[in-house]
Amino acid sequence: MSVEITWWGHATATVRDSGVRVLTDPLFVRRLAHLRRRRGAVPPAAAAVADVALVSHLHADHLHLGSLAKLPPGTRLLVPRGAGRAVPGLRRVVAARGLRVTEMAPGDVCAVGEVRIRAVPAAHDGRRLPYGPSRVPALGYVLSGESTTYFAGDTGLFDGMAEAVGACDVALLPVGGWGPYLGPGHLDAGRAAQALARLGARCAVPVHYGTYWPIGMDAIRPHEFHAPGDDFVRHAGRLAPDAVVHRLVHGECVRLEPAR
Repeated sequence: MSVEITWWGHATATVRDSGVRVLTDPLFVRRLAHLRRRRGAVPPAAAAVADVALVSHLHADHLHLGSLAKLPPGTRLLVPRGAGRAVPGLRRVVAARGLRVTEMAPGDVCAVGEVRIRAVPAAHDGRRLPYGPSRVPALGYVLSGESTTYFAGDTGLFDGMAEAVGACDVALLPVGGWGPYLGPGHLDAGRAAQALARLGARCAVPVHYGTYWPIGMDAIRPHEFHAPGDDFVRHAGRLAPDAVVHRLVHGECVRLEPAR
């Protein structure tokens, strides 16, 4: 396999494979409602340049309209099926920026250049909170090019996860959150390591931790902000000892070459 991954913070990463730039859950702001970016600079403008951007679900820290408005005109955008109906502002951003939107459901496939992108299930509440009862399924995505990369979005462990994802080389797994407690439908460092063991991926990159935190809560359970990346490395060493974990800092890039 040959793939290049840059982690920008939270669930935002750029995966470069076969000359295609794939951007996950773009979030390019210093502050979001009661959250502030506590670690890592806001990604540079170049981070928004992508051939395709993926949105895993409708929560505002994953489908962020202001960040989507920074995508270059004509960028391909994959969102969960029903997102346009559930989030009217998305339609306005799409029209203003000339984005090319495809709504996806589990099992749907979209080809971008030499990369095949398949939507897979996620165990997470996909509603656009706090607005209304609209239920739009949360997704993960599997990118198949020179390598196979699984971007989990937000998810808990679920039966059939390995079967739904299939064989993969790299797993981008959420290992924390943006507050002192994780609700249902999330992975912490230990459960993320269990997911890695189920998936059998050769490499993993922990994401969705150590970036945003509620304003005024810096001293409340600070280990939930600082520790998940290192905890994931430790748990993965025990549960998935054959996997290599790349714990990136914000803005860091790793290039993964074929195994020798």
